[in-house]
Amino acid sequence: MNDVMALLAPGAPFEMGVEEVLGEEMPVFVQRARSLRELLVSSTRFGDAAYAVFHDGGQRRALTFAGHERQVASVAAALAERGIGPGDRVAILAANCPEWIVTFWATVSLGAIAVACNGWWTRDEIVHALERTGPVLLVADRRRLARLDSADPGMPVVVVEDDFDALTGFAPDAALPDVPIDEDQPALMQFTSGTTGRPKAAVLSHRSLVGFVQIVTFLGAAQAAQVGGSTSGTPRPRLAVFPMFHISGLQSASVTPMATGAGNVWPMGRFDPAQIVRLTVEEGIYAWNGSATHIFRLLEEPTIEDLDVSLIETVAIGGSATTPELIRATEERFPHLVDTFTSGYGSTEAGGMVSHASNEMLKASPDSIGMGMPTVSLKIVDEDGREVPEGEGGAICVRSPLNMLGYWEDDESTAEALMDGRWLQTGDYGRLVGGQLFLSSRLRDLILRGGENVYPGEVEARLEMHPAVVECAVDGVDHRTLGQEVKAFVVLRPGTTLDLDGVRAFCGETLAAYKLPDHLEVLDQPLPRNASGKVVKAVLRGEATQTFVEE
Repeated sequence: MNDVMALLAPGAPFEMGVEEVLGEEMPVFVQRARSLRELLVSSTRFGDAAYAVFHDGGQRRALTFAGHERQVASVAAALAERGIGPGDRVAILAANCPEWIVTFWATVSLGAIAVACNGWWTRDEIVHALERTGPVLLVADRRRLARLDSADPGMPVVVVEDDFDALTGFAPDAALPDVPIDEDQPALMQFTSGTTGRPKAAVLSHRSLVGFVQIVTFLGAAQAAQVGGSTSGTPRPRLAVFPMFHISGLQSASVTPMATGAGNVWPMGRFDPAQIVRLTVEEGIYAWNGSATHIFRLLEEPTIEDLDVSLIETVAIGGSATTPELIRATEERFPHLVDTFTSGYGSTEAGGMVSHASNEMLKASPDSIGMGMPTVSLKIVDEDGREVPEGEGGAICVRSPLNMLGYWEDDESTAEALMDGRWLQTGDYGRLVGGQLFLSSRLRDLILRGGENVYPGEVEARLEMHPAVVECAVDGVDHRTLGQEVKAFVVLRPGTTLDLDGVRAFCGETLAAYKLPDHLEVLDQPLPRNASGKVVKAVLRGEATQTFVEE
């Protein structure tokens, strides 16, 4: 612990101080890049090391750190020639590809704002987002442009497959832009997941994205200090499977390498566990990252039997909960990873990083989401916004330099999310004990059954341990006298069966009677999820149709 605290001490790499951020005093890292462009410039020290390697079928495309910076400078010069500058929006609507990353970095290097469009949106969702954010340019691939079905996007379009080479070859010897960039000016619009309604565009600053990188690198340094490891040497690549419009795909896999020098391997197209296992060997991947669904599919892939498990040094979960069953299954496959699992908590509006739970915390309490990260302040409030005593449940609120500036041109929603003092209401429910945060449920998912609170995550964690269950979701259904009852949706392993009595008996071994499912629906298809890996319960309820199709 002393080694970890030393990282935050005066003069240390992660020295902490207090500064005014958007009118509020809050903790900050003293030594930090003041813009994403400054972070990009610093990445050239990694030279010809691989920044991003893309596998599309039999084709391998690689970007080195130095080569990436050269492409970014050329594309930025081409965009500037088109009149694009500070404050302008450039929308990106494409599958994961090198052009996505280069467009993002070129845009933010100009002081312009990257609009990260969800690559699985339907025509109406694309049109809504473009009309709402008003980009001056759209960079898109053919497949997503085809979804517009001849609709005029209302701005010039760069087609990835047809036009992008002209941008990367526009000015091969160009320098990066030198326009002034303030760390609190907008850099990115990321859309909320839209599990309950129309996605909103959360506006994140340069300070927010740089802060995310600093917290991630602090975590790495802290873990190395605790186990006596070294952060020197040639970094091996990580697996990257999340879409680039998502926090795990952009902030984590595309921005953080600028500070660490550890690149990523991006398999393109439909998620193929056998391909991942093969690439782990071919590319020397040391870390698997993905949602719970990704990891479970990898663990059940037959070719994993031939994998030298020592290649995998860490498995990280994003976009979904790290459940006890997932930890058990992973540790069974990778015995050397026993007691190494940790878990993080964050949201788009909070800039992606809020708290982090150590393995010891997870073992003691599966609902722990850990301690607030450096620069992050936490509090729990009641329905009236008043802070509650320690240990009492309420709405989780966060304040940090990573918090969003607000929702784009949506003052009403911004006012609902950001309270006085720039405290963000996360929409999640939990409690604080000794500085440790415990997550109960999303407020809107909370089931109120006969006056008792039932937290879906608790029931889901138990159901997932049933040997016949591949994946599950729990939701509330209306009841005339109880208010709501508990309904479980399950996907079963081939050749197995499960009825409601079996579910109730299994859950009843560890859960109180009022938490037991009153209804059961067995699905013959995977649970409906959005591109971030979250279950879309509105689809399960029949209130929406599934628009996300894995490609």
